[in-house]
Amino acid sequence: MFLDRVMVQFIAGKGGNGAVAWHREKFIPKGGPAGGNGGKGGSIILLADPQIFSLDWFRHRRQIKAKDGASGGGNCCQGRNGEDVLLKIPCGTLVKNALTGEVLHDFTTAGERWVLCKGGRGGRGNDSFKTPTNRAPIQWTEGTPGEVHEIELELKLIADVGLVGFPNAGKSTLISSLAGLQVKVAAYPFTTLQPNIGFVELDDYSRIYLADIPGIIEGASQNRGLGLEFLRHIERTKLLIFILDASGIDGRTPAHDFRILREEVASYNPALLDRPYIVALNKIDTEESKELIPRFKKEYSFPENTLFEISAASGEGLSELLRGMISRILPSH
Repeated sequence: MFLDRVMVQFIAGKGGNGAVAWHREKFIPKGGPAGGNGGKGGSIILLADPQIFSLDWFRHRRQIKAKDGASGGGNCCQGRNGEDVLLKIPCGTLVKNALTGEVLHDFTTAGERWVLCKGGRGGRGNDSFKTPTNRAPIQWTEGTPGEVHEIELELKLIADVGLVGFPNAGKSTLISSLAGLQVKVAAYPFTTLQPNIGFVELDDYSRIYLADIPGIIEGASQNRGLGLEFLRHIERTKLLIFILDASGIDGRTPAHDFRILREEVASYNPALLDRPYIVALNKIDTEESKELIPRFKKEYSFPENTLFEISAASGEGLSELLRGMISRILPSH
C-alpha cells in the first residue's frame, strides 16, 4: 500500500557526560586532572532520494532515536560520538511540526540534506576546568539532551504532468502506454487505489515524469471517494491532462466529466486551473465516441490546440499528445 503521510517522533542522541579522573603514573606524584569530555549525541538527518517514491519505510516506526554519545574517560580520553541516523525520503516530502502544522522544511531537490534533530553536546571533563589557580578541579558537566520533535511527513509527488480523470477514464492505460509502466488496468472503476508515477524518455535522454492519481468523482474535494486523499499529488505538476471518456459508457458525457473535474480541482486549489493544461478525449476507437465527440467540440469553449483525441488502448493519437506535452513542458524541444 502506498503511504504518503506518517507521524513519527524523532529523538536525537544525548551527549555523553564529562569525566572526573586523575593522572596516575609512577614517578609523577602530581599528575593532575585527566577527565575527558563526553562525545556528542547522534543527529537525525533527512536526505531526499529520487529513487524513493513513498514513505512506506516509516509505516510501523512511531519513534526513531539516534545513539547517545559515550561518557569521557580517564587519561583525557574523549567519549565516542553517537552515530548519526541518515534517513532517505522521497523528493517532494514536507516536514511539518505535528503539533502546530508548521512546515519546517520542503524537500524539492534530489540529494538535499537537512538536520531534523541535532544531537546533544558532550559534557566537560575535569581536565577542561584546570587553570593556573585551580590545578585540581573536581568539576564536570553532564551532556545535553538531543532535540526531540513530533513530526508529520507528508509527500507531494514531484512530476511534470498530472493525469486527472474520472474512474475508468483510461488514465492507467495512458500512463502504461506512454511510460511503459505496469499498472493495474481493468474495465471497472477505482482500479487505481494509489498514485503511480512513470516517465517518458526523450531522444536527448531528458525525461518527462507523469503522475496518475486515483479517479476523481463529484464531491472529491469534500472527501468523497479517493480524490481528496491524493489530489495534493498534482499540486507540484507543471501541466495537467484532463482524461475524458469519450465513449460515455458509464452514462456520462465528456462535457459533464470536464465540468465536474474542473470544479473539483478548483475547490481543492483554485490556482491549479491557472496551470497549462491539455484535454484528452480517450476511447475514440469506440462507436459511441463518434456521436459524443462532435457534441463535446461544440460545447468546448477553450483553445482548440488544448484538445486531443486519443485511444490509450490502441495508441491512436498518442504521438500528437506527447508532442503537445513536450511543447508545454520543454518549449526548447
